[in-house]
Amino acid sequence: MKKTTSLFLLLPLLGYAVLSHAESTIAIKPQQLQTLGITVAPLTASSQIKSNMLPGEIVVPIGQERVVSAPQSGLIDTLYVAAGQSVKRGQAIAHISSAELVALQRDYLRGKTQQQLSKNMLDRDRELFKDGIIAERRVLTTESGQKELSFEVQQRRQALKMAGMGDDSIARLDKRGEMSSGLTLTAPIDGTVLEQMASTGQRVDMSTPIYRIARLKPLWLEIHAPLDILNFAKEGMLVSIPNYQATGKITTIIRSVNRNDQTIHLRAEISSGTEKLSPGQIVEAELVGKGIANQFSVPKSALIRNGTNSYIFVQTPQGFIPTPVTVVSEQTSQGIITGKLTGNEKVAVTGTAAIKAAWNSATTE
Repeated sequence: MKKTTSLFLLLPLLGYAVLSHAESTIAIKPQQLQTLGITVAPLTASSQIKSNMLPGEIVVPIGQERVVSAPQSGLIDTLYVAAGQSVKRGQAIAHISSAELVALQRDYLRGKTQQQLSKNMLDRDRELFKDGIIAERRVLTTESGQKELSFEVQQRRQALKMAGMGDDSIARLDKRGEMSSGLTLTAPIDGTVLEQMASTGQRVDMSTPIYRIARLKPLWLEIHAPLDILNFAKEGMLVSIPNYQATGKITTIIRSVNRNDQTIHLRAEISSGTEKLSPGQIVEAELVGKGIANQFSVPKSALIRNGTNSYIFVQTPQGFIPTPVTVVSEQTSQGIITGKLTGNEKVAVTGTAAIKAAWNSATTE
């Protein structure tokens, strides 16, 4: 004969409720569900596992950002672009007038003249040596002097390049001897001007930054996550920024723990939706993993804790069966579970406290 126990804790509300120890069923009549505030919902197969929302900062990837600096001291007389504008590689973005540049060009032309004179002297000494008029030592000395001048001219040519003169400008200087009093700065990459750090009429020294330019696709998301995310996060895992419809993938898990807040650092490359994001922006992101067979999503209110174990209350025609499950992941409002489930079950999602009270009462008798 099936043993039953009166659920005295719920009698004022239920009328009666019976726990069958043989079947582990908490017997509750369908008409009593509303009285106890119990509602049920079907299990939902979970094709994805999502983490809780994690804070992160949008940054420009290494290699996609350039700082344009003054190659030579001088006066900025023209700026062609401003912060927020898009630029193409090679596009003129600023012009600097520089007296120092004129001095570099003068030294270069002087060196070229001396090099030509030295070459003429070497040619003459070689002819004299062939005729036996001078000793070989003099030819070697002249030849050494000519090489030194050649090296000096190359050095001065390199100084012009470092000052911002291109090969075409230097070629015109070689051919015509026409010196330029200014430099045109060009964009080193295709991208967007993130910052303008100088203004028209400003005097600048060599290496003074003028613009910061970056390519804004893709972008990096630097995530600070709790340590237990290591059990879930994997390189290549999908990352979503729901508020901006942006997605990407984890590229790096930096296994160095922040001492202050005990978080780890994840880096994701955001490749879709970058037009809605800006460097320096703080966003909330979630990690999205692939689900496995026999894995389901339930509201967190459906999860019951009993010691270190987790349960859900599965509805049957006679009432509810407490069914053990393993919690794979918990989000803000949902939990991902797995267990001996078919996927056709309906589970209690509200009023679970009343069912748990009846369960606890019965198991103590």
